[in-house]
Amino acid sequence: MSTLSDLLAEHTDLPGEAVDHLQRVVGDWQLLADLSFADVLLWVAADRVDPDAAGVGEVVCVAQCRPTTAPTAFAEDAVGSVVSADEHPHVRQAFEEWRIVRVADDPAAAGTPVRREAVPVRCAGEVIAVLSRDTNPTQKRQSSPLEVAYLDCAGELCQMISEGTFPVPEEQSEILSSPRAGDGFIRLDTDGTVIYASPNALSAYHRMGLTTTSLKSRDLPAVMRTLITDPFDAQYIADDIRGALEGKAGKRMEVEARGATVLLRTLVLRPGGQPSGAVVLIRDVTEVKRRDRALLSKDATIREIHHRVKNNLQTVAALLRLQARRTGNDEARQALTESVRRVSSIALVHDTLSMSVDEEVNLDEVVDRLSPVMADVAGVGSPVQIRRDGSFGVFPAERAMPLVMVLTELVQNAIEHAFDPGVPGTVTMIVRRSARWLDVVIHDDGKGLPPGFSLDGSDRLGLQIVRTLVSAELDGSVGLEAAAAGNGTDATLRVPLGRRAGRG
Repeated sequence: MSTLSDLLAEHTDLPGEAVDHLQRVVGDWQLLADLSFADVLLWVAADRVDPDAAGVGEVVCVAQCRPTTAPTAFAEDAVGSVVSADEHPHVRQAFEEWRIVRVADDPAAAGTPVRREAVPVRCAGEVIAVLSRDTNPTQKRQSSPLEVAYLDCAGELCQMISEGTFPVPEEQSEILSSPRAGDGFIRLDTDGTVIYASPNALSAYHRMGLTTTSLKSRDLPAVMRTLITDPFDAQYIADDIRGALEGKAGKRMEVEARGATVLLRTLVLRPGGQPSGAVVLIRDVTEVKRRDRALLSKDATIREIHHRVKNNLQTVAALLRLQARRTGNDEARQALTESVRRVSSIALVHDTLSMSVDEEVNLDEVVDRLSPVMADVAGVGSPVQIRRDGSFGVFPAERAMPLVMVLTELVQNAIEHAFDPGVPGTVTMIVRRSARWLDVVIHDDGKGLPPGFSLDGSDRLGLQIVRTLVSAELDGSVGLEAAAAGNGTDATLRVPLGRRAGRG
């Protein structure tokens, strides 16, 4: 499915300011759909005609939102459909006359009657799009105070959209989510007095410590001051509600009161430029915040464990390095030095996990940090360079650990056996990742494989480790062969990703 930006770029030449405004409209229109009990569709002129030309040509639906408070009016999704303006005359009329157009019940193509309304979307004094509100009136509902409050608010918001005063750019906030109408809805008059509060809104306030049975006719800013224990927070929230009543853009806030946590959002209502009060949306997120705190505590504990494992492994590596320096036997020293490198590679993975918020490893970062270590093991001042071509990406920890071990063993094997002492060379990790496979070629430009070499028959410890990890932990395959082009050797590694990963 194409995004709103893609469809706007394909069918229009709207300026950036207009595109940003439509993005804001779409960001807030779930609220409008729920308050209207209607599907909301966004239409733009498919070809930006000459202003002197008569009428609007084809129109295209670039976004659609279905209500959560009522049945949808359309069984099929209309996004991306290009139709003539004659098929939606109310949309064309709203484009041309720059006013809200309402039409009587109209039998839709599928046989479901639809009550329609077209709202021009104005930005910088121009109509850049049209919102259509399409209601399925077959589901009869009793007229209740909640429905009346919803529809009155939706009507005022639509008028503000047609005037270009809603939605407005919001200040940057750490709170990205917003309560929905069904979470809790409060309508205020111009003085901040509650005209209507939905049952869910009243429940949220009872959770915050409200002792009265109703909010109606109460001064909401004053109520907030009595419920919130922190006087600075209480004053800040009361000022935000008062500011919305005066026409200032409201904010999204997280409020804590007496053990409860709620999300609040205040919307100013000024249809026709005249103050009409405000709407407060509220959602009780107490249990969600409690689970979030538990998860954060668990994540912190896991990261601390990885940090301690990393420290212990570094201690082991330091002891092995000290032992290697005190050993007079060259073969034993080499074995201890290789053990230092293996332990260090595992420690680097745990170090990455100790700084991550999840159990995933950025393998590029780990490999790049390991490359100097692997070059150092080959000898001080080694002329061999290690390069990476391509990106490994992110791997879950249980697969990253053996994969890092395999890569370090293959690179180390190339450094130790492909080049004669003092001869410069390059080892390149060529990485290609698709949706199904990770393919890595460890290429060296050295002297090539010895005659009669067989990977399966090799008794080198490093290659035995590679074979075991690839087959048992990664469910992959590995091979060693002469380089396809030029001198040297290619170690090829293929590891399945996604569903093909047997233990993923």
